[in-house]
Amino acid sequence: MDMNTLLPIIIQIITGIIGGQAVGAAIKTAAMGQLPKILGGAIGGVGGAAILGSLLGGGTITPDAAAAATSGLGSALNLQNIVGGAGGGAILTGIIGAVLGAMKK
Repeated sequence: MDMNTLLPIIIQIITGIIGGQAVGAAIKTAAMGQLPKILGGAIGGVGGAAILGSLLGGGTITPDAAAAATSGLGSALNLQNIVGGAGGGAILTGIIGAVLGAMKK
């Protein structure tokens, strides 16, 4: 794997963890530890970005424009990776928090 393949996944994981931490901090009733927030955020970040990418896919982009856009850090820091990562991480962490909270009752 080259860096152009790994960089978007790294961005998705980082933004997913940030989204998971934000939800974990906002939902005090869940009383989640750091490990579920980190794992939920990371997994949700990659999944959320993949789902958002499939929903936004299908646009008309020429092969030349796609090749120019996919070189370097600029392509990794796109809306799909950041918003999908943070949103997916937040959603999955929220679900995990709800399940853990319900199990403690």
